[in-house]
Amino acid sequence: MSLFEHLAELRSRLIKCTIAVLVLGLASLIFAKPIFGILMKPVLSALPAGNRSLIYTSGIEELNVLMKVGLYCGLFLTTPVILWQIWGFVAPGLYEKEKKMAAPFVLLGSLAFMTGALFCYFVMLPTMFQFLLNDEVATELSQKLDKARLREQDALRFVRVGDGNRAQELVKSAGTELSDAVSQVSTKGLASQEGVVLSAELDSLGKVIDALYQGAGPSGRSVLRRAVEEHQKAVELYGKGDFSGASKSIEDAAVLLGGVGGLSSGAVGDLWSLEKQLARAKAVYEAKNWTRPMLTMREQLSLVLLLLLAFGIIFELPLVMAVLSMIGLVKARFLMKYQRHAFVVCLILAAVITPTGDAVNLALMTGPMVLCYELGVLAAWMIEKRKARQAATTALTTTAT
Repeated sequence: MSLFEHLAELRSRLIKCTIAVLVLGLASLIFAKPIFGILMKPVLSALPAGNRSLIYTSGIEELNVLMKVGLYCGLFLTTPVILWQIWGFVAPGLYEKEKKMAAPFVLLGSLAFMTGALFCYFVMLPTMFQFLLNDEVATELSQKLDKARLREQDALRFVRVGDGNRAQELVKSAGTELSDAVSQVSTKGLASQEGVVLSAELDSLGKVIDALYQGAGPSGRSVLRRAVEEHQKAVELYGKGDFSGASKSIEDAAVLLGGVGGLSSGAVGDLWSLEKQLARAKAVYEAKNWTRPMLTMREQLSLVLLLLLAFGIIFELPLVMAVLSMIGLVKARFLMKYQRHAFVVCLILAAVITPTGDAVNLALMTGPMVLCYELGVLAAWMIEKRKARQAATTALTTTAT
C-alpha cells in the first residue's frame, strides 16, 4: 500500500471508531445521572457527613456534565471496537499466525483497560480524595466529638429517668476519650474562639437544666428557676460582647445545679464538666477546620474521568509494547537498556497526572506504570524468543529440504 492508501485506511477506521463512540454515548445518556452518581461516590464519601453534595455554578452546567458523562461512557464502552480497529490497521504487517491473535488482543486489551479503570476507582480515588478533602487530625477529632455527643445525649436521658449512676459512667468514659483527643491537637488560636466556647456552653447549660427539671421537686425547681435566670443573664452579656461576665454567670448557674433532680452533686458536676469539654472540643475543631470544600460538578467529573482514562491507558501499556514488538518496531534489548530512563519518565508522568503531592498517591500512580512497563518488556522478550525459535525451525526445515 502507498502512503495515501495507508492514510485512507486510517481515516476509515477513525470514522468507524467515532461512529461507535457517538452511538454508545447517545445510548448512555439515558443512564447518565445514575452513572454520574456512581462516579462521584469516592468524592462524596470523602466530604464531611453534613456537606456531601456538589454544586453547579450555571444553569446549563448540570446538563453539560450529564452529556459529558454520556460521551465518556461511549468512549469506555467502545474500547473493544477501538482495539479491533487498531488491530485491523496493523494486521497487514503481521504474519498469518500473528494475525490469528486478533481476538486475544481485543479481549486482553478490553480487560486491561477495565482493570486499570477499576483500580483507579477502588484504590486511587478514595485515598486521593481523603487526602485532598480532609485534615487527618481534624477528622479524628470530629469522629471522637460525635461519639462523645452521642454518649452525652444518652447520659442526659438517664438523668431524666433519675439513673444518676448510669449517667455518670457514660459521662466519665466520654470525658476521658474526649480529653485525650483534644490534648493531641494544637490549641493555637483557640483564644479567638472564646465566643464559640461560650455559645456551646450556653446551649449545654440549657440542656442540663431541661434534663434535671423532670426529677426535681418543688425546692429543686425553685433552684432551677434561679439557674435559668443566671442563664438568661449570661445570654444578655454574651450578646453585648461581655464574654467574661457571661462566663461567670454560666459558672454560677452550674453551681446551683448541684443536687437538683435527685442526683448527687458529683454526678451533676461530672455532667457539667463533660459539657464544658464538648464546648472546648467544638472550639478546637472550628479553629482547626476553618475551611470548607465547595466542589463543582464539572471540575470533579473532569478530574475523575481524567484519572480513570489515564489508568485505563496505563494498563494497556504491556499490550501495546507486545504489538510493537510483534511488528518489529521495538526490541526487548532496547527496552531493557533504557529501563532506568523509563522509570524516571513514569515518575514524572505520575507527578503530572496526580493532583496531590503526597507520597502515597504518587506511589499508587507510579507503581502500576512501572509494573506495566516491566510486563511489556517481558512480553517483548517472549515474543522475540518465539520468533527466534520459529526462524530456527524454518531454517532447519529449509536446510533439510
